[in-house]
Amino acid sequence: MPRILIRNLNDKVVTAKDNSTSILNIIHESGIDWMHACGAKGRCTSCKMIVHEGLDKMGEDSEAEKRFRAMGRLKDNQRLACQNQLTADLEVSVAEENKFPHMNYSE
Repeated sequence: MPRILIRNLNDKVVTAKDNSTSILNIIHESGIDWMHACGAKGRCTSCKMIVHEGLDKMGEDSEAEKRFRAMGRLKDNQRLACQNQLTADLEVSVAEENKFPHMNYSE
């Protein structure tokens, strides 16, 4: 199964048990607290992840991602964890503005 390496969470590795769900769900099912202010509906960018490796293996932008890109709220190397499924290994980081104060980040 594909895995997610989260660089700024001390290189935490998450392995998908079921890759038919969203990346956000996979992260949450692994016990990692990841922001999602809109309830994972693609209405905000609080679940955005910075993709360091594997971006080329991800599918096309969702309609929500297209909208946020047009607004300048998503950079080329950022994707919404709630809007994507894990199809291949990824290396990501939590975006600075979406870090929780109770979490210990490594970067």
